[in-house]
Amino acid sequence: MGIVLAILALSFLIIIHELGHFMVAKAFKVRVNEFSLFMGPKLFSFQKGETLYSLRLIPLGGYVKMEGEEEASEDDRAYNKKPIGVRAAIIAAGPLMNILTALVFAFIIISQTGYFTTQIKDIVPGSAAEKYDLRVGDKLQKYNGKTLFNVNDLGIFSYPLTNESITLQYERNGVSKTVELTPERENFILGFTPLQDELEGPDSNVVKAVSDNSPAIKAGLKVNDRIVEINGADIRTRKDIRDILQQNQDKNVNILVERAGELQKLKPVVPLKSKNPEYYAIGILDFVHEKGSIGSTIKEAAKYNIFISRSIYYSLGWLFTGTVPASELMGPVGITTTISNEVAESQSLKETVIRLLSITTMISINLGLVNLIPFPALDGSKLVLLLIEGIRKKPLNPEKEALITMVGMVILIMLMLYATFNDILRIGKG
Repeated sequence: MGIVLAILALSFLIIIHELGHFMVAKAFKVRVNEFSLFMGPKLFSFQKGETLYSLRLIPLGGYVKMEGEEEASEDDRAYNKKPIGVRAAIIAAGPLMNILTALVFAFIIISQTGYFTTQIKDIVPGSAAEKYDLRVGDKLQKYNGKTLFNVNDLGIFSYPLTNESITLQYERNGVSKTVELTPERENFILGFTPLQDELEGPDSNVVKAVSDNSPAIKAGLKVNDRIVEINGADIRTRKDIRDILQQNQDKNVNILVERAGELQKLKPVVPLKSKNPEYYAIGILDFVHEKGSIGSTIKEAAKYNIFISRSIYYSLGWLFTGTVPASELMGPVGITTTISNEVAESQSLKETVIRLLSITTMISINLGLVNLIPFPALDGSKLVLLLIEGIRKKPLNPEKEALITMVGMVILIMLMLYATFNDILRIGKG
């Protein structure tokens, strides 16, 4: 079921993208010869009016084939006969449709789930935030001079950082203040999800899920286990677990759990060193959650899309600088698997829809923004070529333009194959 929904979601986003090109082309009376979903050999097609609608074998994108797009045509309705502004609108319409779709989906999600503001709800005792007098009610504004539109921006801005200090700007009672502090980013974990998220909740030491290849799974920790003792110290909450692991660091820990009413000792394991979420590293335990009006929901949906957009462009930059290894590239198999896993983990129909919409939103805006990059074969490069044509006052040779597109397509296919190879390796590792 998850795989089917994943394929349908990706197909929908491709259709939306191509539909953008198609509708604007039709609106400006451009002759469209074919509207294709996917690439490669034709599986199915039908003719309606002047346009052939087809489904092809290889699930990599799709295309709208317009008269006069790949080679000059004397047809009055040909793409090459239209003004530069019209052609630019047709090319830009595909990515913009994906971005608009992401905005609509984000609105639906936030209208149902609400959203986290940047206002602090709770501070971690003894943390850097408490030390530097951050208080409940303060609203975070900037991180190292960069505006925080969404609390998730903290993760993007801090990703390449290790032990560096940061400058945090916040608002208190209408007055902006600035503080420089060093977040406590290093953390030691067992690798399980608690039944209760609250740090000091009564069931926060009960296991809801165990992460693959984690110390928890190696120790033999199971779902519904209640952790009652670590290294002889009583455990009542997740805070107790955190404090003991931080003191213990990379030494063996002995875990005692209550399982089906009986005490059971697990195998000794070494906790895993990990990086705290930046908000927690700063010392913020929680942010204020709200569910607002239509206006505020639209505003938050836009902020959410800004967060995703930032993460996309930052990630691309990190790939070039080596901050993120190329092995992290994800292809169609990885995307499909991710969507499928998200659906499989859902506990209800509503949660399934929310999770599916959430990841589809990220993929949609990714598809839109990446297509605007001025790389051969992408819509962004076509817009650049139109700009060059406008400056030169004459069009580029269609054959040369087709050659540039072909070279770009070959490179993109190679990247896709490499990403798919990465996907297969990840699946193989479990």
